[in-house]
Amino acid sequence: MALPSVLRSLLTAPGPSGYESAPTAVWREAASAFAEVTGDSLGSSIARVRGTGDGPLLAIVGHIDEIGLIVTHIDGEGYAYFRPVGGWSAEVLRAQRVIVLTKDGQLPGVVERAKQKVRKGADPQLTMLDDLHIDIGAKDGDEARRLVRPGDAVVIAGEPVELPNGRVASRSLDNRLGAFVALEAARLVAEAGGVPGDVAAVAAVQEEVGDFGGARVAAFTLEPAIAIAVDVTHSTDVPGGDPKVEGEHGLGSGPAISRGSTINPTVFDLLAETAEAEGIEYTLEVSAGTTSTDMDAMYVSRAGVATGLVSIPLRYMHTPTEIVDLADVEQCARLLAAFARRLEPNVSFTR
Repeated sequence: MALPSVLRSLLTAPGPSGYESAPTAVWREAASAFAEVTGDSLGSSIARVRGTGDGPLLAIVGHIDEIGLIVTHIDGEGYAYFRPVGGWSAEVLRAQRVIVLTKDGQLPGVVERAKQKVRKGADPQLTMLDDLHIDIGAKDGDEARRLVRPGDAVVIAGEPVELPNGRVASRSLDNRLGAFVALEAARLVAEAGGVPGDVAAVAAVQEEVGDFGGARVAAFTLEPAIAIAVDVTHSTDVPGGDPKVEGEHGLGSGPAISRGSTINPTVFDLLAETAEAEGIEYTLEVSAGTTSTDMDAMYVSRAGVATGLVSIPLRYMHTPTEIVDLADVEQCARLLAAFARRLEPNVSFTR
């Protein structure tokens, strides 16, 4: 299975939280081919496919932002210092090539650490985020400040790599995959001539920075009867993976459908029934409380929304080498389009 061109464009468009305009433009252009596309003041996008009857409104929400960095200071030697946007490990960042998103365009650089004194026989010191800086090759601080300003965002440089067995390695799979699945599910609905109710695909912004602002505002604005968050989950088919804690979700095992305290049980049941009826392989993921996804904001929007969570297994989350199986992505979109077909006017999710 080849990497879809729209997904490739989404993965290569730099867009950390709060700076999502590049991937948002890609998403909106693709959505405009089959849906009514709108945006909001935060930058989230909605692609609405009108229903054929009086069925309930379904929102399918994937966040379009990625983790990144933000420049905080440029010193007299021309080195740029930063803070993380989202969750980063210092050992992952060190020695990475990066792109600084400046007012004049993209500027290359590298991340390195301050030189450490090496003492014979001493254990190497752990790298901390505060030890790191960005080198853009500037001669001095004045030149660096002409090129870069505090508040400029930074992403890891690199193109997606297509691996054997329909697998892809890339940065920003978390969660351009979710935004792509929402888009693709809505496209499948439109291609089939619609479903009983409206379907709104949402590319939400600002998920990685804490309060799920994009999804929170979109859910409040749309007032959906049902909402499905689409995100990624840790694949457990890796060295050190622990199915006892995280469930059993390997690459190629299909969508992971969540079940737990804040998941609407009727939404879960209907998702599982749909998967079985469509012959879609799936796994179960258990949530004992918050899910750390956009779902956490949506299920308490207004008077409450019947909400579910569908996730795509992902290896090496929050690194530039995240790996996904494209078959899981395709199956996730198929599942959600089929789920939408089952939302007749009389369906009830009252608990």
